[in-house]
Amino acid sequence: MYGWIWRVLPGPAWFKAVEALVLVAAVVAVLFLWVFPEIAPHLPINQQTVGEDG
Repeated sequence: MYGWIWRVLPGPAWFKAVEALVLVAAVVAVLFLWVFPEIAPHLPINQQTVGEDG
């Protein structure tokens, strides 16, 4: 898959590297801005595993 992306990106190698970094940054931004906030309520990250003595 990464080889296919490298072959599809236009330009010389240094420009392909810059484009690849921009693509990675865009994917990370989409995940943090829209995907993770949407699935967070459905994850059990707010459940405490340590109970009180009593």
